Amino acid sequence: MRDDEAALDIVQDAMLKLAEKYGDKPAGELPMLFQRILQNTIRDYYRRQKVRSLWTTLLSAFTPSDDDEADPLETLEVEQGSYSPATPHGSVEQSQVLAIIEEEIKKLPPRQREAFLMRYWEDMDIAETAAAMGCSEGSVKTHCSRATHSLAAALKAKGIEL
Repeated sequence: MRDDEAALDIVQDAMLKLAEKYGDKPAGELPMLFQRILQNTIRDYYRRQKVRSLWTTLLSAFTPSDDDEADPLETLEVEQGSYSPATPHGSVEQSQVLAIIEEEIKKLPPRQREAFLMRYWEDMDIAETAAAMGCSEGSVKTHCSRATHSLAAALKAKGIEL
């Protein structure tokens, strides 16, 4: 792990999971349980990073490269007419992909859509999203995971490979 803060967050999450779920276990079993929980938490972290990278890459294709602080949602709506791909075919394809993505996001259950938009488009962290939604951090993680899987499956079914 190259990011010290992320590493500390992962260890902290693993410790909390151990304390919450296995606090009643004998002390001799805790090291092995902690090792397994830590491994799973690390895997979850890398999975989330992969998903975040995937959506960031997808959305960055519609963002002009000269503006690093641009909000993908604003860019998609405001600059749709001003940003033109190299070919007319590319422009039509971009419009179709944007419409499909918007429609698929609208089809998500409300809580999944809310969590997905806050986490990946508003770039809120898990704690901020949980506070805004009035739920636990675990619920935010679950909603985001389900939303991402649903969107990826829907886009793949329509022939859009990410």
